[in-house]
Amino acid sequence: MSEAGEVETKASSEDEKVVRREVERVRGFVKDLSMEDLRQGNWFAKLLTFSLNKYVEEVDAEYFRRKYPDLPADAVVRERIQMGARYAGVEGGLSAAAYTGAVAATIGSGGGASPLTLPAGGASFAVDLVYTSQLQLRLAHDIAVLYRVPLDMDDPDDLWKLIRIAFAIKSGEAGGGAVLKGVPVVVRPVVKKFFSGSTLAAARSLPVVGRHLLQRNVIKFAIPVVGVPLSVGVNYWTTRTAGNHALEIFRNEARLVESASRIVESAEHHGELPWIMWAAATSDGPATSNQHGLLNYVSKELRARGTADAELEELRDVIEIDRDRVWRMLEDATGDLEPLHSAAVTTVSVRGKASKKSLMHLERVAAECGVDHDSQAVRAQTRSWS
Repeated sequence: MSEAGEVETKASSEDEKVVRREVERVRGFVKDLSMEDLRQGNWFAKLLTFSLNKYVEEVDAEYFRRKYPDLPADAVVRERIQMGARYAGVEGGLSAAAYTGAVAATIGSGGGASPLTLPAGGASFAVDLVYTSQLQLRLAHDIAVLYRVPLDMDDPDDLWKLIRIAFAIKSGEAGGGAVLKGVPVVVRPVVKKFFSGSTLAAARSLPVVGRHLLQRNVIKFAIPVVGVPLSVGVNYWTTRTAGNHALEIFRNEARLVESASRIVESAEHHGELPWIMWAAATSDGPATSNQHGLLNYVSKELRARGTADAELEELRDVIEIDRDRVWRMLEDATGDLEPLHSAAVTTVSVRGKASKKSLMHLERVAAECGVDHDSQAVRAQTRSWS
């Protein structure tokens, strides 16, 4: 049996009922869109309000505790990804079955102000586009909630972060790579040939998100002979891929949050802590995004406690850290300094690589803190982040 066929058999009749209900709700949203909305990317801004406003209020950590009371976060995340992929596959089959084959050409032509409700194929195309986009947005949100990664949908940076992760948008991405990665080998030559044509010429001016999603959907419907199985498969694969991408990103961030919490909880020298960590982060060149994330969460924990406000204010104005000052801090500190050494080790480890310079720095920290230095243990911890 083909992979697309396997996807279809995994979906139950209850899955189809759930999908059909949501598709009807999506149709209500789509009926007010036009082809021009798709070409200009206006549909996506409207989708954010339609898909997230009420959803993020109702689907929170408590919601998942009630729904999956006995499962750890990792298990629930994987269950949500599988469920989302099944739903996407079911909807792909429903929409592709109704497709007339005219929309791919319509998007590249004029007359885009016509309501999508006029051509039946146009409505099916838009329903599929909106449904899968909404599904992947919500799936990424669910994964962030389950891993307790704080996201504020009123914060433009957090909202853009969710969008980028939900659709695996990378700098310069045209939209085809993510689809081709999961499409069956037999179909790839046809998809590549389609991309070399002129059908998507009008889509090149779309905003990055609209272009990414529109191109991905046009591919599915542009090959009449394999339209339905391809749509089922692409919906399933792209949703599963997007979910796994969100899992990787948010799980990593959750580990940073947990590490930051443990560091602050175990250390009694909160004033010295950010200096020690920043010195470790820059011991072998500029700090990485993981190290920035760890320091950010440690700073938030310290701010919440109000135990290092002056030191954090001073450090934020520092361009190049005075390492001699850091060594003097450790020389003057009394009490249990092991947590400071542990914090430095974690800061180097989240980089994913323990260089000779970093190990030498940690050896000096260990000596100043009066603890043993174990390079092998540091490398082992580092590997868990690589």
